Amino acid sequence: MDRGEILVKIRDILGEILDISPDEIYPSSYMIRDLKVESIDLLEMAVALNSVFGIDVDEDMAFLKQLRLVVERAKEEERDRGVALREAFPHLGPERIEEILSEMEDGPVLKVGDVVAYVEWELEKS
Repeated sequence: MDRGEILVKIRDILGEILDISPDEIYPSSYMIRDLKVESIDLLEMAVALNSVFGIDVDEDMAFLKQLRLVVERAKEEERDRGVALREAFPHLGPERIEEILSEMEDGPVLKVGDVVAYVEWELEKS
């Protein structure tokens, strides 16, 4: 299954959970800032991802829940924050990691495309 097919299914899942048109959901949409996703929605999404894609969903990794903790630990240990994030979230590419680091001050950084990347990464592992 390619990235485009994964995106279509994730847009459908989110559209159903949030009661919005999938046409309003883009890979660049911030899940919390733009789509107003709440924690219960993420739980529903994890269940749906498991059902639709047949993957075990690590919610911390899929939804970047520990992201700020990883960055803070890296800072305390005087490690490169980008390297720490890449180790914690191997499904994210270097450009996305840099984007995350540059926008952390603006609020939650999880995007639909991050979830697509996670599902793609999980499917490649199996």
